[in-house]
Amino acid sequence: MKKMDQKLTLKIKKISSINEDWLRKRYIHKIVEDPNLKPNIDRIIDEVRENGDKALIAFTEKFDNVNLTKIGIRVSEKKIKDAYNHVRIDEIDALLNLKKRISKIETQKLKHLVYDTVEQGFKISHTFQPIQSVGCYIPGGQAAYPSTLIMTVAPAKVADVPRIVVCSPPTFEGEISPLILVAADICGVNEVYRLGGAHAIAALAYGTESVKPVLKIVGPGSKYVTLAKIAISPDVAIDLPAGPSELIILADDTVNTRYVAWDLISQSEHTSDNVVGLVTTSQKIALDVISQLESIVPTLTRKKIIIQSLSQNGFVIICKTMEEALEFINAFAPEHLEIMTDKPRNIAKKITSSGIILLGEYSPVSASDYLFGTNHVLPTSGFGHIYSGLSIFDYVKRIDIVECSRKKLRNLQNNAKILANSEGLPNHFQAIKERFIDEP
Repeated sequence: MKKMDQKLTLKIKKISSINEDWLRKRYIHKIVEDPNLKPNIDRIIDEVRENGDKALIAFTEKFDNVNLTKIGIRVSEKKIKDAYNHVRIDEIDALLNLKKRISKIETQKLKHLVYDTVEQGFKISHTFQPIQSVGCYIPGGQAAYPSTLIMTVAPAKVADVPRIVVCSPPTFEGEISPLILVAADICGVNEVYRLGGAHAIAALAYGTESVKPVLKIVGPGSKYVTLAKIAISPDVAIDLPAGPSELIILADDTVNTRYVAWDLISQSEHTSDNVVGLVTTSQKIALDVISQLESIVPTLTRKKIIIQSLSQNGFVIICKTMEEALEFINAFAPEHLEIMTDKPRNIAKKITSSGIILLGEYSPVSASDYLFGTNHVLPTSGFGHIYSGLSIFDYVKRIDIVECSRKKLRNLQNNAKILANSEGLPNHFQAIKERFIDEP
């Protein structure tokens, strides 16, 4: 009997049917509350802490079907240089261009970290120092994401981080994609390891015989990687909890619905966990987008994943007013928000929570992944309420250097006396007063 193809099912919802629990219980919250996942992650981390390389080799063989005793945990310099023989010239050029754009934007941000606050007899120099080591997790295995390597490593290089480590899971052949290795070489990565999943995060956090620990871990990954990052975060800094990709498109009746359909498709082809949605005030637009999806998706090479993603996690929501739509979007806090309306910049001013905002029909989310120089490691699962996208600010420590003259301190000391006494800490003021004890 012939197996029937899975059909796309995407239903229109009214905004009144969306409750607070639906907004809150998204990917991160689901996996954190999963009673089976956390004990397994904790066990993996404990094994790596106790048994080091032996545990890494065992878990890589178990989860990736790769024997690291034969090929090594760390990728050799020779293997990295050889990767250029397996990558096209146009691919190298594309990687170089992306690195150049990311670096340019991050360099501009860096300039705003250095400035002085000056008064008579008083100066604060606001400056920074790079974090001394970072570990960048790059998803891999049967797919390659060299753009993610550039997004995580290029800002670290601009910040002048002295040691940058990359972990990425090996393929069944035991290798890391040549594209990832070339991107690592282009960006100046110091060390590359054939490690994925929770055991990679544990190695970066606590170290083994082969992997020296780092001070901070960044980069997206599977639910196992995400939970492992959360688990080690009391001991090692992390960037942000990142789950599957999210996209909301806000559209009015001026939009080209074919563009909307293709952008929803583009963000649905990663995994079936991706979340994409259209929010509109027009029922006609909603129906037309669904019609476009039903027409386009069956013709695509990755239609199985796209259909699963759209059917399981996709949504189309009709709001009565634009204000109602904006209230929903700010509550959802999407990773990516495309505003395809008559005056998108006016609407963008009212958005308080989103990883990135893309305006108009010619700023699609897929272009932000590869072209613009903005970072695509962004907060998901509602964390856009409090987190920003990955940037140079994640790789530096801001430091204030203060110098005060004797005269200025004398003039300010009475305030210290009042505050120190009000908090029951009289010796705080006494430490200042002692400097003027010989004065009348």
